[in-house]
Amino acid sequence: MKQVIKLESAGLFLLFTGLYFHLYPGSWGFYLALFFVPDLSFVLYLVTKKLGAIAYNIFHHQGVCAALLIMGYYIQSAELMKVGLVFLAHSAFDRMAGYGLKYFDSFDHTHLGWIGKSKHLNKE
Repeated sequence: MKQVIKLESAGLFLLFTGLYFHLYPGSWGFYLALFFVPDLSFVLYLVTKKLGAIAYNIFHHQGVCAALLIMGYYIQSAELMKVGLVFLAHSAFDRMAGYGLKYFDSFDHTHLGWIGKSKHLNKE
């Protein structure tokens, strides 16, 4: 099942990236500048695991990212649409790499299973 999720995420990554460059040709700089911004939420893990997980989940939740895209469309804000598309692409990229939304107990505990040093805890 994990391979299916990774394949689906690869398709979504290509879709969101392709749509971004179809709508905004020549905007590589903006795309690259924003692509890893959601990962800045890692910094909040230095405060507490729970705060880090909440921040990570907000910036990587595909529903939140899609809401930004839709809001940008309705208020006719190209910048907000770009942010939504880049964050959707980033989230799909992370899922393709096996990273999921975080539980509060550990950075390694995601909705897709355990990652990193805790990978051995997966029951597969």
